Amino acid sequence: MNDRSKLGVFDLTMIVVSLVVGMGIFKTPVNVAASAKTPGIFFSGWILGGLIALCGALTYAEIGSRYPITGGYYKIFSYCYHPSLAFMINCLILISNAASTSAVALIGAEYISQVLFPASLHTGTIIEVIAIGTIILFFLVNLMGLKMSSRAQNILTVVKIGMILLLILAVFVPAPVHPVSPIIHTYSWTTYIRSLGICLIAISFSYGGYQQTINFGGEVSHPKKFIPKAIFYGIAIIILLYLAINFAYIRVIGFDQLKNTRSIAAVLASRVLGPAGGKVFAVLLFLSVLAYVNVLLMSNPTVIYAMSQEKILPSFFSYREPRTGALVPALICFSSICILTLLFTQKFEQILNWVIFMDSIGMATSAATIFILRSRMTGQDSSGIYTMRFYPFMPLIFIGAYIFVAISIILNYPQASGYGFLIFCGFYPLYLLTRYLNARRIKN
Repeated sequence: MNDRSKLGVFDLTMIVVSLVVGMGIFKTPVNVAASAKTPGIFFSGWILGGLIALCGALTYAEIGSRYPITGGYYKIFSYCYHPSLAFMINCLILISNAASTSAVALIGAEYISQVLFPASLHTGTIIEVIAIGTIILFFLVNLMGLKMSSRAQNILTVVKIGMILLLILAVFVPAPVHPVSPIIHTYSWTTYIRSLGICLIAISFSYGGYQQTINFGGEVSHPKKFIPKAIFYGIAIIILLYLAINFAYIRVIGFDQLKNTRSIAAVLASRVLGPAGGKVFAVLLFLSVLAYVNVLLMSNPTVIYAMSQEKILPSFFSYREPRTGALVPALICFSSICILTLLFTQKFEQILNWVIFMDSIGMATSAATIFILRSRMTGQDSSGIYTMRFYPFMPLIFIGAYIFVAISIILNYPQASGYGFLIFCGFYPLYLLTRYLNARRIKN
C-alpha cells in the first residue's frame, strides 16, 4: 500500500473519535454520579478515564503495527500466549460485544419508549421488548445481506457529535440552573478511592472502542509521526466533549438530581429546543442506536466466521449464504447471545458490570502482549513500525487501571464478576471439545 492510500492524521483522528463516541455518554453519567461521592470525583473520573484511553489506544496501535491481525484477537493471543487462552479470551470478547450491543439497545429503548408510550407504561418489560425487537429487526436486515457504507458511518459520527454539541448549548440557554454542589462531607481516602473505582466502571463503557486502533497500526503513513498525533488529538477531542456535556448535565439537572434522572439527554434537549426538543432528540438517538446495533451485528459474526476458518470453531459457522453473502449461522449465534443477555439481565446496570468485568480481562491480557512482542522482535527492522514513547509506563498504567476496575467490580458487584469469571473458565472445556472434534474430523 502506497502512502497516498494510507491514513493521514485527520483520517485516524476521526476514526478514533468515531470508535469511542457512542451511546454511553447519554446514559452512563447517571451511573457515575450515583457512584461519585462528590462532583470532584465525578469529573476526576472522566479525566482519568480519558487518560487511560490514551494509554490504551497508543498501546494497541503499536501492537497492531508490530503484528497486523485479521479475524479478531485470536492470532495475536495464540502467538503470544497459547491457543487455549486465545480461544477463551476471543470468545469472552465476543460475549462482551454481544452484551454491549444489548446494553446500547436498552439505552435506545428507554429513550424511544417515552415518545411512544405514556408515562404509566414506561416499564422494564416495555423497554426490554423494544430492545429485543431492535436486535431481531437488524438480524433480519443482515440476513438479507444489507451493509452500511463507510460514508453512512461517517455521517452517523457527525450526527452523534452534533447531538453532543446541541446538548452542551443547554448551559447557555437563559433559565434557572443548578449550581455545582460544593463539597460538604469529608471522607477517608479509602472511601474516595473506592468511589473512584466504581465510577470508572461506567466511564470505561463510555470510553470503550479505542482498542480497535489495533487494526490501523500498519495502515497509517509515517506511523512514528502520525499515530501519536492522531490518537492524542482524537482522545483530547473526546475528553473535552465528555467534560463539556457532563458539565451541562450537572449545571442544568443538578449533581444530586442527576443520580436519579432518566433520559438525561432528552432533558437537556428540551432546554435548548423546547418541550418537543426532548422527543425529537429521543428519536434521533434511537436512530443512532439502530445504526450502532446494525454495525455490531455486521462485524462480530465475521469474527466467528474467521475463528471457524481457523478451525477453532465448528465448520458450520463458516457457512455463507450464496445469494446474499450473509453469514447465517454466525449471525444467528451472535444475535441469540444478545437476546439471551437481555432476557437474563434486564437492566442496563446489570449488563454494564458484567461487560466491564469481562472487558477488564480482555483489555489487561491483550495490552500485555506488547511486552512479549517487543522482546521477541528485538533486533528486527522497526523502521515501518510505530513505537510509543514512555514505554513501559503507558501500557503498565493501562493494565493497572483495568486491574483496579476489575477489583472494584469484584468487591462491589461480586455476582456480576462471578458470572463473568465462570463464563471465561467455561470456554476451556469448549476449547478442548472443539479441538477433539477437529482432530476426529481430520482422521476421518
